[in-house]
Amino acid sequence: MMTLANKITLTRAAMAIVMFIFILWPNPWARFIATLIFIVAASTDWVDGKIARETNTITPFGAIVDPFVDKILVAAAFFAFVGIRELDVPIWAVFFILLRELMISTLRVIAALEGKVMAAERWGKFKTVIQLSAIGTIFFVLDVYHMIFLLQGAASRFCLILFITLHKVPYTITAIAAIITWISAISYLRNNWDLLKKSWSLPSCK
Repeated sequence: MMTLANKITLTRAAMAIVMFIFILWPNPWARFIATLIFIVAASTDWVDGKIARETNTITPFGAIVDPFVDKILVAAAFFAFVGIRELDVPIWAVFFILLRELMISTLRVIAALEGKVMAAERWGKFKTVIQLSAIGTIFFVLDVYHMIFLLQGAASRFCLILFITLHKVPYTITAIAAIITWISAISYLRNNWDLLKKSWSLPSCK
């Protein structure tokens, strides 16, 4: 029977897909809903891990799928943001973020083939916090943009001034997230280099 923590993890994956669709829907209210979905989904990343630890129901499935679902959530948001002209999210930074995630996911598969579960490192956890914070900030900028047209009078003018002030933030924060993402990749590669070398070498003959 599937554990509660794993059910929450899979629910987060489904929420990421729904969030992606709502971001792409060029409607202010749809994007407000996408923001709420992201907040809930990001929160479950902490909840499922806490439940698994406190109920002693940590499973190999959860150890592998949980970080993979985090990558789905991050990829869904950044891919959708790239398509929104007003945000100016740099596609090069998104590419390098996704490249790193695929690379480390491959390393996790290699570890699994060796019968090992590659534990999350401090840099990896910090990277996830930075990525989710970046996405949350970009959502805020996007919502401010839409409120320019939904509000009236002084409130609308305030949102316009705020958006003009923040309009470079999505580009900058995505670039910073990409840099930190690759710092964490270097840490993972350095700490698992022997495993990687073993995977690409033929077994020695005795």
